[in-house]
Amino acid sequence: MIGVVMDFHELERLVDGIVAPMHNRHLNELEAFGELNPSAENVALLIGKSLKLPNGVRFVGVEVWETPGNSAVYRM
Repeated sequence: MIGVVMDFHELERLVDGIVAPMHNRHLNELEAFGELNPSAENVALLIGKSLKLPNGVRFVGVEVWETPGNSAVYRM
Protein backbone atom coordinates (compact mmCIF):
# COMPACT_ATOMS: atom_id res chain seq x y z
CA MET A 1 0.00 0.00 0.00
CA ILE A 2 1.48 3.35 -1.02
CA GLY A 3 -1.06 5.63 0.70
CA VAL A 4 -2.78 7.02 -2.43
CA VAL A 5 -5.89 5.98 -4.34
CA MET A 6 -3.91 5.18 -7.49
CA ASP A 7 -0.31 5.44 -8.64
CA PHE A 8 -0.23 8.52 -10.90
CA HIS A 9 2.31 6.86 -13.20
CA GLU A 10 -0.21 4.06 -13.83
CA LEU A 11 -2.99 6.63 -14.42
CA GLU A 12 -0.72 8.47 -16.86
CA ARG A 13 -0.05 5.19 -18.71
CA LEU A 14 -3.79 4.50 -19.01
CA VAL A 15 -4.60 8.02 -20.23
CA ASP A 16 -1.66 8.05 -22.65
CA GLY A 17 -3.00 4.87 -24.22
CA ILE A 18 -6.20 6.75 -25.04
CA VAL A 19 -4.83 10.14 -26.11
CA ALA A 20 -1.61 9.09 -27.88
CA PRO A 21 -3.44 8.30 -31.15
CA MET A 22 -4.82 11.87 -31.09
CA HIS A 23 -1.46 13.63 -30.76
CA ASN A 24 -0.46 15.65 -33.83
CA ARG A 25 -3.38 14.26 -35.81
CA HIS A 26 -6.44 15.71 -37.49
CA LEU A 27 -9.13 14.42 -35.17
CA ASN A 28 -11.67 14.34 -38.01
CA GLU A 29 -9.56 11.59 -39.61
CA LEU A 30 -9.68 9.28 -36.59
CA GLU A 31 -12.11 6.37 -36.56
CA ALA A 32 -13.37 7.41 -33.11
CA PHE A 33 -14.65 10.65 -34.63
CA GLY A 34 -16.07 9.16 -37.82
CA GLU A 35 -19.61 10.16 -36.85
CA LEU A 36 -18.80 12.36 -33.87
CA ASN A 37 -17.73 16.01 -33.99
CA PRO A 38 -14.22 16.20 -32.44
CA SER A 39 -15.16 19.07 -30.12
CA ALA A 40 -13.53 19.43 -26.71
CA GLU A 41 -16.76 18.11 -25.20
CA ASN A 42 -16.62 14.96 -27.30
CA VAL A 43 -12.89 14.44 -26.76
CA ALA A 44 -13.54 14.59 -23.00
CA LEU A 45 -16.46 12.16 -23.44
CA LEU A 46 -14.31 9.73 -25.45
CA ILE A 47 -11.51 9.80 -22.87
CA GLY A 48 -13.93 9.40 -19.96
CA LYS A 49 -15.78 6.47 -21.53
CA SER A 50 -12.55 4.77 -22.66
CA LEU A 51 -10.69 5.04 -19.35
CA LYS A 52 -10.72 1.71 -17.52
CA LEU A 53 -9.69 2.22 -13.90
CA PRO A 54 -8.78 -0.50 -11.41
CA ASN A 55 -11.40 -1.79 -8.97
CA GLY A 56 -11.86 0.59 -6.07
CA VAL A 57 -10.87 3.69 -8.06
CA ARG A 58 -13.77 6.01 -8.81
CA PHE A 59 -13.87 8.16 -11.95
CA VAL A 60 -14.79 11.79 -11.22
CA GLY A 61 -14.25 13.61 -14.51
CA VAL A 62 -12.11 14.55 -17.47
CA GLU A 63 -11.32 18.14 -18.43
CA VAL A 64 -10.08 18.99 -21.93
CA TRP A 65 -8.65 22.44 -22.59
CA GLU A 66 -8.99 24.09 -26.02
CA THR A 67 -7.39 27.39 -25.02
CA PRO A 68 -6.14 28.84 -21.71
CA GLY A 69 -9.63 30.19 -21.07
CA ASN A 70 -11.84 27.51 -22.60
CA SER A 71 -12.34 23.92 -21.45
CA ALA A 72 -14.95 21.17 -21.47
CA VAL A 73 -15.60 18.69 -18.66
CA TYR A 74 -17.11 15.22 -18.82
CA ARG A 75 -18.36 13.86 -15.49
CA MET A 76 -19.92 10.48 -14.84
